[in-house]
Amino acid sequence: MSALADRLQEIKAAPSGKQVCAFFDYDGTLLDGFSAVAILRARLRSLEFTGAELLDGLMIALRGCSSEQDYAEVLEATRPAFAGKTYAELLAMGEKLFKEDTASKLRPQMWQVIRAHRAKGHRIVIASSATRFQIEPIAKQIDADHALATDVEVIDGVVTGRILGRPLWGPGKAAAVRRLAAEHDLDLASSFAYSDGNEDVPYLESVGHPAAISPQSGLRAVAEARGWPILELRNPSHSALSMIARTSAFYGSFLGGAAVGIAKGLMGGEDSTAAMQDAVASGIDTGFALAGVSVDVLDGREHLEKARPCVFVFNHQSKLDLPVMIHLVRDHATGVAKKEIRSVPLFGQILQIGGVAFIDRADAGKAIEQLEPVVQKIQEEGLSLVVAPEGTRSATPRIGPFKKGPFHIAMQAGVPIVPVVMRNAGELMWRGAQLIKPGTVEVRVLPPVDTSDWVPEKAGEYAEQVREQFLDALADWPVTAFDDGRMTRTMGVFEWKESAGD
Repeated sequence: MSALADRLQEIKAAPSGKQVCAFFDYDGTLLDGFSAVAILRARLRSLEFTGAELLDGLMIALRGCSSEQDYAEVLEATRPAFAGKTYAELLAMGEKLFKEDTASKLRPQMWQVIRAHRAKGHRIVIASSATRFQIEPIAKQIDADHALATDVEVIDGVVTGRILGRPLWGPGKAAAVRRLAAEHDLDLASSFAYSDGNEDVPYLESVGHPAAISPQSGLRAVAEARGWPILELRNPSHSALSMIARTSAFYGSFLGGAAVGIAKGLMGGEDSTAAMQDAVASGIDTGFALAGVSVDVLDGREHLEKARPCVFVFNHQSKLDLPVMIHLVRDHATGVAKKEIRSVPLFGQILQIGGVAFIDRADAGKAIEQLEPVVQKIQEEGLSLVVAPEGTRSATPRIGPFKKGPFHIAMQAGVPIVPVVMRNAGELMWRGAQLIKPGTVEVRVLPPVDTSDWVPEKAGEYAEQVREQFLDALADWPVTAFDDGRMTRTMGVFEWKESAGD
C-alpha cells in the first residue's frame, strides 16, 4: 500500500479521544503552496504594494529564511499588509481570499487524513507560522479545536502590525505545541504532526507520530534518517490547452443534447420533458467521455431506482455535481431553481422543458408554500427531486449545514430521502474553476431514508441526521493513493475488504 494508506491505517489503530492531537502545518502541508501569495496578488491588484515593500520581498527571497530572526524580518516586511486595518476587516479579507483563491490549493489527500483523525475523535489543531487572518478560514472549515498562529497587536480594534510574542516559526511552533499540551494535559506521545518545512523538525519531534509531507530537502533528510513517514502528495498536472479543449467538448455535448431535446419536443409525438431529460443525459454522457471524466458508483447503485419517486440529496462542491447527478438519475426527475433563471436565454428554456420547478426565493416568509409546485410534480407526475441541501457550492470538501426545504418536500410528498455522496468532484473541477480536469468522480448511494413518520416540527433534526450520514460515509471512505502520491482514489474491492477485516 502507499504511504498515505499506511498513515490512514495508523490513525485507525491509534487511541481515540481528545487527549490525542493531530497537529497540521498549513502552508505547504494542508496547502499545496502558500497562502501569502493570495494576499500578495490582492495587494498588487489594489496597487497597495509599495516599491520599498517589493524591494524587501526580493531581498528576503534571495537570502532565504533559515532562522527565527529571518522570519521576524519577513513579518516586519509584510507589516504594511496588516497595519492600519481593523481586525474585522482582516478576518473578512482572509475569508474572501480563501474562498476565491486559497481553497483551490488544499491537498485532497490531507483532507482525508483530517477526516480520519476526526473519526477517531482526535483534537484537531492548526499550527502555523502564518498570521491568524490567514489560517482562521481553514480552521473553521475543518472544525479545528485550536489554531496556533503568529498573532499581531490590536489596539481599539485596529491592527498595528507589530508581532505579539514569539513567532510560530521553527522552535517557536514547537514551544506553542508544548504549551497547549500542558494546558490540556494532552498525550503528545500518542499524537500526530504534519509538516513540509525544514524549520519544523523541532515541532515534529514533539509528538510520537510525525510525518513529512512532500518535504523540503532538509526535512526529507531528517525524516529518512529517523524513519519518519514521508507522504509524497502530488496531483496530476494538465496543460491549459488540453483542459480548454476538454471543457469545450463537454459543454458542446451538453448543449447539443439540449438542442436535440428541444427539437424532439417541437416535432411532437413525444413528451417534451422526457425527450429533453433523455437527450441531456445522453449529451452529458458524451461530454464526460470527451472530457475524460468517469463516474464510479462504489456501492448502492440499486438505490438510484428502487426508491422512486424520492428526493435525491447530494453534497455540493463543484459545477460537476449536477451533471454527475443527471448522469446517475437520468430521467423522471425534477430540480428546483429560482424563478429569475426562467428568463435566462436558452438556459432557462432548457430547464423549463426539462421539468425544473421554479420558486420565488425572495419571499422567505412563505418558504413552505413556495415548495408546493415541487410537491405536486412528485405526487402527480411521479418525478423524483434532485437537490443539494447545502444550497451552494462549498469551497472545500466540508459538508455545510443542510437547509430544511428538501426534507419538508419529502414529508409533504410522502417519499423517501436518498443520500448520494460524492467524494472528490471538487478535485476535478473546484468550486471557482472554469476548466475540467480528467479523472474519476467516486459516488456512494446510501439506503433510502423513510420519512413516513416524520413531522414538520422536527425537519431541522431530520436534516442534521441525514447530514451525519454524509459525514460518516466520507469519514469511512476506503481511500488509498496512486503510488506516486497523486490524487486519492478508492481501494480495489479486495483491498477494501481485507483492510476492513484487519
